[in-house]
Order: sequence, then structure tokens, then C-alpha cells
Amino acid sequence: MVNLDEIYKELERGVSEIIDEEKVKDLIKNYYEKGENFYVKIGMDPTAPDLHLGHSVTLQKMAFLQAHGAIIMFLIGDFTAQIGDPSGKSETRKKLSKDVVLENAKTYEEQVFKVLDRNKTKIMFNSEWTNSMSAADMIELASTYSVARMLERDDFEKRYKNQTPISISEFLYPLLQGHDSVVMKCDIEMGGTDQKFNLLMGRHLQRIYNTGKEQAVITMPLLVGLDGVNKMSKSLNNYIGVTDEPNQMYAKTLSISDELMWEWYKLLSTKSLKEIDELKKGVENGTIHPKEVKEALALEITARFHDESLAKKAKEEFDKIHSLNKLPSSMEEFEIKDEIWVVEAIVKCGLAGSNSQARRHIKANAFSIDQKKIDDENLVLKKGKYVLQIGKKNFAKLKVV
Repeated sequence: MVNLDEIYKELERGVSEIIDEEKVKDLIKNYYEKGENFYVKIGMDPTAPDLHLGHSVTLQKMAFLQAHGAIIMFLIGDFTAQIGDPSGKSETRKKLSKDVVLENAKTYEEQVFKVLDRNKTKIMFNSEWTNSMSAADMIELASTYSVARMLERDDFEKRYKNQTPISISEFLYPLLQGHDSVVMKCDIEMGGTDQKFNLLMGRHLQRIYNTGKEQAVITMPLLVGLDGVNKMSKSLNNYIGVTDEPNQMYAKTLSISDELMWEWYKLLSTKSLKEIDELKKGVENGTIHPKEVKEALALEITARFHDESLAKKAKEEFDKIHSLNKLPSSMEEFEIKDEIWVVEAIVKCGLAGSNSQARRHIKANAFSIDQKKIDDENLVLKKGKYVLQIGKKNFAKLKVV
């Protein structure tokens, strides 16, 4: 017997806001009572080639909804990506070429099925209908919203007050995203908290265009990145990409703080709230070590985007290097002719970006050769084979011939 109350509780887990929550609950209820599926939209503009764990927060919630009757309408914004979403931006975004957008779109298609059920997902492209819109259609769409209302949007308001240029195309972006919902006739649209204005536009336009539907809106929080401060972002280099190698993904997950770990559990783990609460109590009363809990999270995330065996190998490799102080199984290899100054060797092997940075590593006692600390920055490496190491994670094999 299905426990709808438990499903509703899990629905609300980690969510920032549900607008028209009763409608969402009714859709789930109708699925179990009448076998009726419902349609959930997510739109992503392929402005970069890869997705990261921050994107997967919303995908995870959609995977949950798929288990309870949802058909996911995954919209790739190949048209709107060429405009650029102004959400949270302090200036006009650079226009992307169609070729770049289409290349990025291919990787999105591949990557989303690491989380979503392919059989319950429909991939769509908004160029299918937006390319065929006439000038009259575009003017009609633009007439559905006033400039005054558009300027109430936080990022537009700030830019307007600061006399920072806002292009007309940026005003069109939320209208076009909302128009996608009109065409797709979705029941629910999901996105990050920074997308709320655009998501509500879809609800507004469905009503204006008399579609017979008025989508509910679910917003998810923006995942805090590895630095524990800012939202996960490639530009801030505080991200884990869904295509990261298993060893890298596992190690990066273990690097987050114990405090952030619980937020990641809530937003990324498939464990129930009850299971997470029991883990938290175990850590608080000292019966479970926080490292053990974090390792379980790292294993789960790595297994999701690769597989269980690769996740276990990543753990073994991490333990081998960090706990047992052994060398990794594979390292990048370099070959240099003639003897070389150790500082230059560090740079040539990619372990430092400059000679000055290499010197700092040596002075900080962070540099080793063949697992022996080296503090002589004037050392010259003669013919032979060496394993160079900076800190606990960065290794390179060097052959001087």
C-alpha cells in the first residue's frame, strides 16, 4: 500500500519553494489512484559543455517525481542559449554561436541520463517552435508583459539603477522561456531559486494563452560548492563535474567540510530523511565517525555517475595514497633530456604554475621526491627516474635521460 504522506514528505525534502503545492500532490495522488501521468518541465541552456553536481540537485528531485508518475520534459534551450539567461547577471552575457550551443547540447543529452530514467524522459529543443515564430508572434508575446513589471526583477532593477545596459533581447529571454511552457503544456516546471522569475512567467503565459493549464512551480536551492561558501560554479572552480574521473570525484567529495556534508546529503543522496537523521545522531553521540559518513556519501555520488565497482576502486586508491602513504597506481609521465634544476622540473611536470610557486612549495615543506621531503631549492636532478610529489594529491613521474 502506497503511503502518500511519506511521498509528500519526501517531495518537500530540500525544496526551497513549491508554488501551488496542492496541485503537485493531486497529480501524484491521481497517478496512484487513476494511473494518470503528469508532465514536468526543466529547461537548461547548453552554455557550457558539461553539467556539475549543482545541476543534479534539480535532476535528483525530478528522478524522484519520475518514480511517482512524472514524465520529464527535458528542454534543451538551443535557441535561448544564443541570447543568454540574464538571471543573476550584472551585465549582458556574450552571445554564443549556434555551433557551440549544438555541441554542448549533445553532451547534455548524454549526461542527464546518469540521473533520469531514459524511458520516462522526453528530450526537446526550443528551436523547434521558436525558429518558426513570425515577427507578429514575437510582438504578440512581447505585449503580454510590461517594461515596468520586467524592471521589478531584482537583477534588472539593480542594473537599471546603476545605469548598466540591458538589451531588449534580455527582456525577451524570460518571455521566450515562459512561451516554452505554453507550447509544452507542462503541469510543473522546476529550476533553481535564481530561476523563479522565469518559472513564474511560464505560469503567467499559460494563463494568458488559455492553454487550460497553469503550471505549478518547484524551486531548488543552489548547491554550495567545494569552498563551502559560494554556489557551485565552474568559473569559481569549486565544482564536481558529472564527467569527472571516479578518483577525482571521490576525492573532491571527501574534501567538503563536515557541516556542508549534511546539506549535500539532503540534496544529493538517495538515502531517506530518516536514514540521514540516524547518521547525524550517530555522529553527534560519537558512535559514528564523520569521516565514515562522508566516505559513504562520496561512494554514493561516485557510483551514481560511474558504477559501484569504480567507486570502490576510487576509495581504495584514495586510502592507499592518503591513509597508507603509498603511491597512486597511475601517474602522468614526463621525460626530459639532460639534467634539470628541481624548480624547473616541478613546473615542467605541471605540479606548479611558475618557478616562484614551485619555490614556495619547497619552502613550505610540501615537495617530495620518491616520498622523501626535499627542502633544497638548488637541487639539480641528474639522469634517472623520479616520482615528484606536491602535497598529498599531486604526483608525476619524471625520467631524466
